[in-house]
Amino acid sequence: MMAPDLSSLDALPTPALLLDESRIMQNIARLSGRAERLGVSLRPHLKTAKSVEAARRLTGGVPGPITVSTLAEAEVFYDAGHADILYAVGIAPQKLERVQALRARGCDLVVILDSETQAQAVAQAEVLALIEIDSDGHRGGLRPDDPVLVHVGRILHDSGCLRGVMTHAGESYTVRGTRAHAEFAELERKAVVSAAEALRDVGLPCPTVSVGSTPTAHAARDLTGVTELRAGVYMFFDLVMAGIDVCAVDDIALSVLTTVIGHQPAKGWTMIDAGWMALSRDRGTAAQDVDQGYGLVCDENGRVLPDLIVSSANQEHGIVSLRSGVDGPMPDLPVGTRLRILPNHACATAAQHDRYNVLLQVGGPMQTWPRFGGW
Repeated sequence: MMAPDLSSLDALPTPALLLDESRIMQNIARLSGRAERLGVSLRPHLKTAKSVEAARRLTGGVPGPITVSTLAEAEVFYDAGHADILYAVGIAPQKLERVQALRARGCDLVVILDSETQAQAVAQAEVLALIEIDSDGHRGGLRPDDPVLVHVGRILHDSGCLRGVMTHAGESYTVRGTRAHAEFAELERKAVVSAAEALRDVGLPCPTVSVGSTPTAHAARDLTGVTELRAGVYMFFDLVMAGIDVCAVDDIALSVLTTVIGHQPAKGWTMIDAGWMALSRDRGTAAQDVDQGYGLVCDENGRVLPDLIVSSANQEHGIVSLRSGVDGPMPDLPVGTRLRILPNHACATAAQHDRYNVLLQVGGPMQTWPRFGGW
């Protein structure tokens, strides 16, 4: 059997994950410039990308500091030359042996925690850690005025393991617009800087003060007291980010190439060969002002087809229709027509695929960037 031709869009089997390199580079430059103007270092989060080639673009071709969400990511990216890594998920004591193995190889792998139990395990393992701070009630973390903060800090410091504090303003995803995101960014900054000051007031060092979410990273006006900024999905963007005005639809670099395979004219349906196995089941825009179904439909060249969404998704079938409340005829999309679907959530859609098919900004054959999964 002959291997499929992956060098051109026309010959690419569907469904397939596409990346637009020109949009990627514009998105990267946008946040890099903001971090520089705000006077902080940028520590990109690679949980969405899970690709060595994508990481090279994020760090300017030279391995730099990164954030990861799994130890599998830490291992792959360390092997690719990234030695300064933050594992930004609360540490389970059972995972510390694996962390120690990476550190023994020379990786400056730092974990996060928010409890005395974790701190004691980390101190015993002699692993560096940041204390997670709760800045908005989104997930884990200690409040800056919680007495446990200083207690945990002392446990870590006594074993030489205290690196600093970090927070993630995840609730910023629930509001829309630059002003609202800037308010969350200030809540984030105040919380983590206050926590750092609480530690320093009792003689504990706090060299790292880390903040980050994609909405707040793009809206922050002042990061006084902060040392580094983290964000992840900004390289690709998606419909959730567009729906809360962090980006425009035209900034979205990730899409799924699909083919029309049938019609149900009486129902206003066009069938495609991309179901939830290619698009994911993520319905992140359902609670937003504009519900994009399972994805926004574009033509093969990436031009949005107005009011056309993937309204339903089975395992390997998608149903394209006009969004609810829109009257008018369906566009003429014969069997064999190729379309692109913009994703609700880039992380979830990318996770369905083992490679990116990259449309180069300078033209010529496409590139293939492998991506990995696992924990």
